[in-house]
Amino acid sequence: MSRFALAALLLFASAGPAAAQGPARIEIDLSNFKFTPSTITLHHGQSYVLHFVNKASGGHDFVSKSFFKAATIAAGDRAAVAKGEIELDGGETADVRLTAPAPGTYEAHCSHFMHSTFGMTGSIVVD
Repeated sequence: MSRFALAALLLFASAGPAAAQGPARIEIDLSNFKFTPSTITLHHGQSYVLHFVNKASGGHDFVSKSFFKAATIAAGDRAAVAKGEIELDGGETADVRLTAPAPGTYEAHCSHFMHSTFGMTGSIVVD
């Protein structure tokens, strides 16, 4: 085995399996009238794909202005969260690739009329 191949093998092994798999994927379901999970836990500085799924027939959104402002959003996904929210029609999905921001708790809610009042709220906890 060449020195280069051995070095590459050692580097890959030290990075661990998570590095080989890429960003963690977290599914966030929007339904009448809740987010599942209602608390999303992320680790500061780690990369994620947030996969939003509207399981309802009507529209919902996921608003967390402070979180989306603080996170490092992939260039191709910035337009989708430009206003600090993800808007989904019934049955629609969307992915947002990002790196988790500074530790803290970021509130989330659905801004559609009365949806927050009926319990469509949550939080993103970054440790």
